[in-house]
Amino acid sequence: MSGHGFHVHGPHDHELEHAQQGGGGHDSGGMINQIAMFTAIIATIGAIFGYMGGATQANAGLYKNNAAIKKTEASNQWNYFQSKSTKQSLAEMSRDLATKDEDKTRYQAKVDRYEKEKTEIKVGADKLEAQATEWDHKSDEQMHQHHRWAQSTTVLQVCIALAAIALLTKKKWLEYAMFVAGAIGLAVGAMAALHI
Repeated sequence: MSGHGFHVHGPHDHELEHAQQGGGGHDSGGMINQIAMFTAIIATIGAIFGYMGGATQANAGLYKNNAAIKKTEASNQWNYFQSKSTKQSLAEMSRDLATKDEDKTRYQAKVDRYEKEKTEIKVGADKLEAQATEWDHKSDEQMHQHHRWAQSTTVLQVCIALAAIALLTKKKWLEYAMFVAGAIGLAVGAMAALHI
């Protein structure tokens, strides 16, 4: 522009006019490309996180099932222990009521045998209970990790929605919100990967 009313229309002025008319200029194309690339990357990472969430949920169910099996096996062992205890009690009562020494000796042998068998059964039942507890713990860890993957996937989906809104409205603050949401989603995904 000059002082005599003559106007030179430069490239900068053209871009400003174009932006005011809704064209957005070259910067708008850069924004679109940037958001499109970011969205594609976040969608890919979100798909991986979604898969990991499903895998950890399946593992949690499998581990919980293993815990239930071990608990059932332990319960069976405790029932077996109880039956040996009952037999031992009957043998002790029979021993105490027996009048002949040879009957007392025979019943005492049964008492001793049942006591030995109960000790072995108790060791097995305790071992099965410990295994059930270990499977329960593993299941709980997998469920915690599943929740982290699900949280991360959800935040990344919000990030993608923000990207779409930013593209439609061309609002820079929505683009920044998209980047923040993406960073949060990735951070929560890292926490899931690290079992935090």
